[in-house]
Amino acid sequence: MQGEVSLRITIDINEEVRETEIRICCNRLTPEIENMMATLRIMNQQMVVTKEEVSYLLDVSKISYIEALERKTFVYTQEDVYESKMKLYEMEERLCQSGFFRVSKSCLVHLQFIQSIRNDVERKLRLTLKNGEQIMVSRQYAEEIKKRLGVR
Repeated sequence: MQGEVSLRITIDINEEVRETEIRICCNRLTPEIENMMATLRIMNQQMVVTKEEVSYLLDVSKISYIEALERKTFVYTQEDVYESKMKLYEMEERLCQSGFFRVSKSCLVHLQFIQSIRNDVERKLRLTLKNGEQIMVSRQYAEEIKKRLGVR
């Protein structure tokens, strides 16, 4: 059946191995495989964020989106909002291989938190995140995010 992914997982335990290696063999790169790779990349990533003058080490996998407002960068999880000293473009450079995608000049979205996608006015898209929040994708980024998500 087209679209169905057959997956075989093999684990080789060897006490002499010094570095864990994950190898993906496929006949073509699909959105499902890209999602798996993004998930693996973010598993061990953390970043320093602040909330009410307290610094926290936040797992990147918990971030649903990042937004730049009034020269500040805000990091959103499903439960909280934090601030980061990093600029949005720095976040994008660091996180683009980890499932984050720019959806407008001021916003990055973590693809794994997208629940639905809908066409909106003037060739824009409306993303609904798993927590119900809605984010607009500007026309400039709409086609690329459709491609990344496998939407036609």
